[in-house]
Amino acid sequence: TTFEVVESVQTIVIKKNGSKQLFDRQKLLSGLLKACEKRPVNAEEIVNEIEAELHNSLTNEITTQEIGELVMDKLRHKDEVAYVRFASVYREFKDIETFLAALKQLQKK
Repeated sequence: TTFEVVESVQTIVIKKNGSKQLFDRQKLLSGLLKACEKRPVNAEEIVNEIEAELHNSLTNEITTQEIGELVMDKLRHKDEVAYVRFASVYREFKDIETFLAALKQLQKK
């Protein structure tokens, strides 16, 4: 008898400083759980969706910026409060003006 093993391609994440590391599902889930705390959002479901998109893509490398945008896009449609929480950390708002600008942008959509 022979066995076939499905080999999955590991996704490499390119960080802001240019270093590379393997995609860490747990790291993404941890950040999402913080943003979705006490909100009616299933963070595990969002991570599953993003992970599926990464596996189905034709590339094996992605930047942290691209992952952040994927997360924010999904949160924007599911829960605005969780979106703002995640965006405030991801976008590193330096002052209240940039935070308010992001809220105004959210209102337009």
